[in-house]
Amino acid sequence: MNVFVFNIQTIPDIDGARRLYDLHGLSDEDVARAIFHKRRQQANTEVLRHHLHKIVAISAVLVNDESFKIWSLGDEKSTEFDLLQRFFGGLDRYSPSLVSWNGRGFDLPVIHYRTLLYPVNAERYWDRGEKDSDFRNNNYISRFHQRHTDLKDVLSGYQSEAAINLDEVSTLCGFPGKMSLNNDQVWQKWLSDDLETIRNFNEYDVLNTYLVYLNWQRNRANIDQQQYVLLCQRVRDQLLQSSRNHLITFDKNWIDL
Repeated sequence: MNVFVFNIQTIPDIDGARRLYDLHGLSDEDVARAIFHKRRQQANTEVLRHHLHKIVAISAVLVNDESFKIWSLGDEKSTEFDLLQRFFGGLDRYSPSLVSWNGRGFDLPVIHYRTLLYPVNAERYWDRGEKDSDFRNNNYISRFHQRHTDLKDVLSGYQSEAAINLDEVSTLCGFPGKMSLNNDQVWQKWLSDDLETIRNFNEYDVLNTYLVYLNWQRNRANIDQQQYVLLCQRVRDQLLQSSRNHLITFDKNWIDL
């Protein structure tokens, strides 16, 4: 079985905000300030509504019986359209089990809205059994189906007041957590033309999510303790063999509880 852990990173949709709020003539930074201010007035937060996010990175862990892979889709020159094509192309090719942290609450709704802007083929993702009968009772869309597991949703018992962030859960489990950026710093990194740091930060998120997922699979008795140790060691081996400094740093900050 293929398991595909994913996470997105976003910036404000500056062009969309200009059209929605008639902010033509303002710089990108001034447009962002305006919509952050508008959001604070509305809800006392600068976290924008889903339709005002633009995707700049999608990172993933792909795991099956033979292999483990951690990467960010495309490269630093990839457009949002390209990232979405690659994301849905992977679903079409592998039909994996999706795993996320808050994917149902944030990542997927953002992906839904952004996909409307491009001619992206997301047929496999939206199928509820119309094309493939196997998807009738187990698909990506229905909340309690297994083709997508939102760990934040599941572990909180589907209670919003019990939900906590990935950084705290992963740190409690001995995993490194975010280590570098906070989500509210992504926009500043984008303005500094530092997409590499954003992509690396996003890879920390999917690594933490996958490791928490392994703990949950052990709790469910889908794997035993010996299998858990072996799967964790496979991750560590891949990180240590990597020539990418941020992955080696992740391993160094991983605590064996």
